[in-house]
Amino acid sequence: MADDQKKILPINYTNRDFRSIREDLLDMAERFYPDSFQDFSEASFGAMMLDAAAYVGDQLSFYLDYNVNESFLDTAFQFNNILRHGQVLGYKSQGRPSTFGQATMYLIVPASTTGIGPDQAYLPILRRGARFTTNGGLNFMLTENVDFSNPRNDVAIARNDTSTGAPTHYAVRAFGNVVSGFMQQERIDVGPFERFRSVNILTPNISEIISIFDSEGNEYFEVDYLAQDIVYKEISNNNYKNDNVPSVIKPFLVSRKFVTEYQEDRAVIQFGSGNPNASNVVAEPQKVAMDIYGKTYNTDKTFDPTRLTANQNYGIVPSDTTLTIVYRVTNPTNSNVSVGSLKNVASRTFDYKDRVSLSNTKVQEVNESIEVYNDKPIVGDTSFLTSDELKRRVFDTFPTQNRAVTQTDYENIVYRMPVKFGSIKRVSVQRDPDSQKRNLNMYIISEDKFGKLTTSNSTIKNNIKTWINNYRMLSDTIDILDTFILNIGIDFIIKAHPTFNKFVALDNAVRALRSKYQTCYYIGEQFSISDVYSYLKEVDGVLDVIDVKIISKTTSDYSQANISINDNISPTGNYLIVPKNAIVEIKYPEVDIKGKVR
Repeated sequence: MADDQKKILPINYTNRDFRSIREDLLDMAERFYPDSFQDFSEASFGAMMLDAAAYVGDQLSFYLDYNVNESFLDTAFQFNNILRHGQVLGYKSQGRPSTFGQATMYLIVPASTTGIGPDQAYLPILRRGARFTTNGGLNFMLTENVDFSNPRNDVAIARNDTSTGAPTHYAVRAFGNVVSGFMQQERIDVGPFERFRSVNILTPNISEIISIFDSEGNEYFEVDYLAQDIVYKEISNNNYKNDNVPSVIKPFLVSRKFVTEYQEDRAVIQFGSGNPNASNVVAEPQKVAMDIYGKTYNTDKTFDPTRLTANQNYGIVPSDTTLTIVYRVTNPTNSNVSVGSLKNVASRTFDYKDRVSLSNTKVQEVNESIEVYNDKPIVGDTSFLTSDELKRRVFDTFPTQNRAVTQTDYENIVYRMPVKFGSIKRVSVQRDPDSQKRNLNMYIISEDKFGKLTTSNSTIKNNIKTWINNYRMLSDTIDILDTFILNIGIDFIIKAHPTFNKFVALDNAVRALRSKYQTCYYIGEQFSISDVYSYLKEVDGVLDVIDVKIISKTTSDYSQANISINDNISPTGNYLIVPKNAIVEIKYPEVDIKGKVR
């Protein structure tokens, strides 16, 4: 009995890293096996066995911690795992953000026979889908038809007859909305019937799925969830001339449908579970319209129209066919462009009212004369979400429940706007202090092509306005406003450790701060000066932090919004008070963060 008790090993379960596990194993070997193992020098066989066992224990501890942490949204770190947790809570990931803006198009048109104004027969319609590019290779696509015969277009004399001075050609200026990216298609062969079939699209940077057709000509429609049976299609309005409405919306019952899941830079298409040979998608109306049960009368003539589409198959799955998938691919890099960057016409298609009667030479001259230019920045693309930003949006999604009541609900709804309508970097909703009613001020901010903060254009604002109308309370009124950008810099003085090269310590401190302040702040978020002290004290070679100053940057390269640093420092001096309609940015960390060493 005494020998059995002697062999009981006192295991310390809190030792989980390599060093502590190895020391514990060495202590047990020396204590319980002094006669069997005596040489534990670094080159001995016993030391090798201890290192191997400690290595395995360290690996097991690491993956155990990793799996436990990634199992919960609060502690998850990996982007894909956070995304999976978010999908359970109702968060739907969007594709690659797109940029929206307005492009100005110019066309040279022959003058009319009278010489007054352009010849109306040679004023074409530029079809949507025309492709424009920048000198840097970024692609943009026209989202709407542009009619050069519109009387609202600006017209100016372009060329005159050298002998008579009479106008021979006119320049017509028209405007159209563009979106980043270009059309592309992929053909995918699918085999026998498979429930809830998933199709992976190999092309990266997909912003939206345009259409899916199978070999038999059946069209598949994208829905928000597979239980949805009704989609709304855009139909040309035959009464356009009278009511000035180009299209009407019609509801359609669909049985072939899919949802799109975006995983970082990839897209996965998910179908339902219905067999095309046995699926009964539409219920029989006589079985759902009236339930008389022997009565000769009915007191209620209404019924639930969704029961007409009641089924448990969630749509028909394509099988033994070839899918033709058309999608829009956005630019792999930041698609934000500055004024005048959109200059080149890559492809275009013109429609003329009476093409047969027109001169081929003149038509070709008109087609080749088109030029494009953007008078305003085209913005909307934002840098890819970090894990912390994604986690914050997931937390806000679940309580929102597809309606906007609180201020947080409105912010989450805006972040969830499909990226094909544009994307914003930050949004903040505040109660209007000057309003007696439920008026809200929504402050938004975007990024430029360099990843710096810039004001959002009117196209994005109009898209946000339309988007939130589906979710807002009827009594709420919302003003979409620009956010003031407060550009600041950091000047600090440190004391280096006596045994450390002070210039190396200064370089380490500057690098640490520049790396730390690459992340964008939130609107109205206070700038903590205490954090600067904390970051600097953790830098290798820094003994103490003597002083930290915040400098306001308002020169021509920065935002013109100004803030008095001294008047907005907290009473304790720990942080900079930022107004709720402003956002802090260290625009150029390479020059805005400077330090001295003593």
